[in-house]
Amino acid sequence: MVAFIISQLAGLTRRILVARAFGASSELDAFIAANRVSETLFNLIAGGALGSAFIPAFTSLLARRERNSAWSLASAITNLVFLVLSFLGIVAFIFAPAIVKYALAPGLANDPHLFALTISLLRIQLVSAVLFGLSGLVMGILNSHQVFLIPALTPAMYQIGMIFGVLVLTPSMGIFGLAWGVVIGASLHLLLQVPSLLKQKGSFSWTLGVKDPNVSEVIRLMLPRLLGVAVVQLNFWVNSWLATQMSPGSLVGIDYGFSLMLMAQVVIAQSLATALLPTLSMHYALDQMEQFRNSLSAAIRGVLFLSLPAALGLIILRHPIISLLYQRGSFTTHSTDLVAWALMWYAAGLVGHSLLEVLARSFYSLHDTRTPVMVGIGAMVLNVILSFAFSNIFTKLGWMPHGGLALANSTATTLEAITLLILMNIRLKGLPKKDLLKGIFQAAGAGLLMVFSLMGWLAISIGNRNWIVAAGGLLTGFFAYLIGMWILQVSELKLIATWIGARIRK
Repeated sequence: MVAFIISQLAGLTRRILVARAFGASSELDAFIAANRVSETLFNLIAGGALGSAFIPAFTSLLARRERNSAWSLASAITNLVFLVLSFLGIVAFIFAPAIVKYALAPGLANDPHLFALTISLLRIQLVSAVLFGLSGLVMGILNSHQVFLIPALTPAMYQIGMIFGVLVLTPSMGIFGLAWGVVIGASLHLLLQVPSLLKQKGSFSWTLGVKDPNVSEVIRLMLPRLLGVAVVQLNFWVNSWLATQMSPGSLVGIDYGFSLMLMAQVVIAQSLATALLPTLSMHYALDQMEQFRNSLSAAIRGVLFLSLPAALGLIILRHPIISLLYQRGSFTTHSTDLVAWALMWYAAGLVGHSLLEVLARSFYSLHDTRTPVMVGIGAMVLNVILSFAFSNIFTKLGWMPHGGLALANSTATTLEAITLLILMNIRLKGLPKKDLLKGIFQAAGAGLLMVFSLMGWLAISIGNRNWIVAAGGLLTGFFAYLIGMWILQVSELKLIATWIGARIRK
């Protein structure tokens, strides 16, 4: 979690620098749209293999002490990912004009300059998909060996590459410097993990694993997940397709708003879920289902206690936070309004996003990719439908329509998380319902105290500088929620206090 915080702070620094340099401009819209292609390729292939299929299979082989088979599997999947991503990258390079015009950003295609710019930026960034694919699998290998710190720091290296691009390359290359920063960051993302990988002393081979049953099992588990990821990415493409046809800067608004929500989600949920997946996979491989239930229940409670106050804080303090972080240089008050509007609706789904991270991985650890994928497909189809519906409703109400895209995402994701929780409860023949319900009521009670405290703070801090309002609000909300948890006697708070006390005494 500490490593993820460092990475998110690096990402925040990068977004601040990019906002200062480009604001909420059409040029930055073009960059964000172009980046969507390489991001999609990575998520389709490496993301699908890593998150749902490779780690459970690789961990199971290690748990059964079948080390040679495990490394043969890792070699085959690495080679396959490299070949597939390289082929898809070449195809995307050739057909880039059609991709931009018909599938990605038709609004930008109406301007010849922006159209040509988006195509060029897309082609530059394609190599990063291959680098991220390889790095993602290395991350899976290290996580399976219970190595989490270095892999968790790799996103910071990616952000450092982009920071180099915006500070060093952009002054002479413009927005192209940011695109090359993506490539540099992807290279650092992979290189940081190489020393830790070498320490595992694995045996790499140039096999494709054509006759390896473990490779077949990973592919079998990956295919449903691949379909699910494709539907998720389709939703991002639909958002880009719609946002580029709205007022200039709308795509920047939803991208920056989603990124701020994602910062909290990564620190809270992805850090926990990343550490949880190998543990749950080991419990399942060794038929330790009671331990499985206990670990999952504790993770869900932890996510609830952390994500709810984060969501409330982002909603209530959205304007002072965004003004403090971004409003300088080319990033105007209008830019702040665009991002704040999207952030409010995205933050409403933070709890759902966070729960989804844990619940989806719990199914993957059971070697079940079908269930979360089918639920995810339904949720993302709903997301696409709601994106059109809500953006039209927002327009008729006189509201900025890109907020409807954010609300659609939050609604669909929350329903997806609730559905997976119900299905997991059935699958495990019961989760500790009493503990989970108690956790929900405790988090809600502490959250209510936090809301009243923040509203009071905003009322008395009118006219103060943004940094005072934001910093004071964060401190007020933190201590109000902490007091609420203490009053409601949350057991996790007592455990943390005991652990800190023991470390201090030690």
